[in-house]
Formats: sequence, structure tokens, C-alpha cells
Amino acid sequence: MPVTLKDHLRSCDASLAATLLAIAEGSVLVAERIAAGGALGAAAGTNSDGDGQKALDIIADDIFADVLSRAPVRWLASEERETATPMTEGAPLAVAIDPLDGSGNIDLNVSIGTIFGIRAAGLTGPGTFLASGRGLLAAGYVVYGPQTGLVLTTGNGVDSFLLSPTTGEFELIEAGVQVPTEAHEFAINISNTRHWPQPIRSFIEDCIAGSTGPLEVDFNMRWIAALVVEAHRILRRGGIYLYPADARPSYSKGRLRLVYECAPMAMLMEQAGGLATDGESAILDIVPDSLHARVPFVFGSADLVKKVAAYLATPRLDRSPLFGERGLFDARSAS
Repeated sequence: MPVTLKDHLRSCDASLAATLLAIAEGSVLVAERIAAGGALGAAAGTNSDGDGQKALDIIADDIFADVLSRAPVRWLASEERETATPMTEGAPLAVAIDPLDGSGNIDLNVSIGTIFGIRAAGLTGPGTFLASGRGLLAAGYVVYGPQTGLVLTTGNGVDSFLLSPTTGEFELIEAGVQVPTEAHEFAINISNTRHWPQPIRSFIEDCIAGSTGPLEVDFNMRWIAALVVEAHRILRRGGIYLYPADARPSYSKGRLRLVYECAPMAMLMEQAGGLATDGESAILDIVPDSLHARVPFVFGSADLVKKVAAYLATPRLDRSPLFGERGLFDARSAS
């Protein structure tokens, strides 16, 4: 018999298990709404950060707020809400969630997702969420694609589930997921090259240089523009994802949100043997200064993440030409 999510969570704290099951319930409802189609990619205003919202962003946010209102959750922080929302008074847990990640892909029928992190609730919403990711009790994501998958950690490794179309239950397909150490893929929006700091540009140039360059590896590039999908691929195949800070005013502190995007993903990556940093410091050690704080984000196979840190820490006073055979950085020194 398959191991269901409910079975898997029997050894967890009861409140944590109930909250994870509520998120799973919400994700099934979101998956059903996606499958039903309609004008899900229609513009629906902007969120508190000024980012454009799609109809499905609002639908997903409403669904998760509803299911979590019946779970032992005191505070809800969502990308779609300006402040932390009070839920059940005196409940022990707080949930930070990106209800619909990658909404720009909705009308393209490309995979999208949900990201969440769970921690102990404090007396106030800001007091709860303005803390480092080391306090997370659980984190995970749901990917809505040809199959609906749930990947989560409760602090003891990473486990992967698939939604069964027959039973409507999430069933365990792999326990103890590990990020592959041998990896030949990088993910970055290369159209932003002109805005990047030189060390990031140099690292990507050296990836593109392939086996004749200082990294001595023939890389492939991937970019899906949905954090969940990029993370799902890296957990399966290894590699590195980069969304650096850059020279544009609204990107000077990075673009992705620390509380409900980067910290949950960082917990997953560390639990799976990978790394997640802002280029220098571990994401899980960073304390946000606001609910919607942004941060540069680099994660994936540990050796590659360490190499990016080495590029950022190494002065590069001159460069060999793009795709050249020589660089100042010795890739072997960061292994």
C-alpha cells in the first residue's frame, strides 16, 4: 500500500501535521482550479509591493487562507497581503506562503507552484515573521504541472509526494531526497547580464566557456521563470540557480522575498544536502527587516554555490575575453 501524506505525518507534532494537511488540501483545490481553466492569467491589480497580480494569484490566496483558517494557525503571511493576517487566536503556528509562484506562466500552460514555511507563532505577526529561517519547523512547495507534486521537510530530510488522481491523496514517492553533487546546469535570466555585478557576470561567462574555461565543465542553461520549478529540477538533477542583486534600483537588494520564498527553499536545500545563500551568507541566517524583504538568492548543489561565493569574494582586476580559455579564478580552489 502507498504511504500517504497523512500516514507520513503521524509521527509529527499534531498541530504541525494538521497544518501541513491543510496546505495539502488547499493545493488540491488550486490544482483543480487550474485544470478547470478560464481566464486565470487575467490581470487583477497589484499586490502591496507593486507587482502585477493575476486572477489565479487572488484565487490561490483565498483558497489557502480559507483552509488555514480551520488549522491551528495564528498568523498568515502571504505575498498577496500587505501585513500578517490574524487567523485563530492562541493557535501555536504561523504560516508564510507564496500562494502562486510563477504566475506569468499561467497562460502558457507551464508549471507553476506554491511555496510555504511554518514556524511557531509569536504574540504579533511582525514579531513572528521577522526572524531568521533557522526557526522554521517545516517548509515545502507544491508544483502544479503534468503531475501535482508536494515536496516538504519537517527538519529531518526532504520527502517527495505525488497527488494520486485515483485516491485524491498525496502519496510518498521518494524519502530522503538529496541534491545531486555532480551537476552541469545553471539557471539565471541571462537577459539581465548588463545589470549584474562583475563577479556574477564572470561566473556565468565561465560556465558558458564550458570545458575549455576555468570551471572545466560543459554547462547547460535552464530558465523557467518559476522558482518552484527551478528548485524541483535542482532537487532532481542538481545544478545552481541565481537571482542576484543588480544595478537596477528595484533590484538592488535582489528580487525574491526572504520570508515566504527564499527561506522555505533554503531549508529544503540544506535538508537535501545543498546550499542556499545570498552569495555570501546562508539564507537561513538572515533576519528580514520587513515582511516583504527581498534578498539575492543562490542555491543548489553545494560545490557550485561555494564557487559563486568564491567569485564574489575574489577581486577580478582583469578578465580574459568572453568564452576565452583563461580566467583569474581557479575553480578547484572552491571545491
